[in-house]
Amino acid sequence: SYAALIPHDDGAEISAQAMASLIKASGCNVEGYWPMLMAKMVSNVGMDALIKMGSGAGGGGAAAGPAAGAAGEAPPAGGAAGGAAG
Repeated sequence: SYAALIPHDDGAEISAQAMASLIKASGCNVEGYWPMLMAKMVSNVGMDALIKMGSGAGGGGAAAGPAAGAAGEAPPAGGAAGGAAG
């Protein structure tokens, strides 16, 4: 949560109240239990450890091999569907 990263970057304590205040100041709303849960997780795990864990979502495609028709290769004669037209 950005509401936890901001106090972390400032070296301030990451508390449920600080996060709730930041969320409110940003004009957003969350259920009241989210700042408390996030603060408890930060307290138990540590913000640096959470940052290192990352989200585990998305990405990963950049390391894959080149797609068909890699750069520098000309497409087969007669189109991309195998060469024979019609």
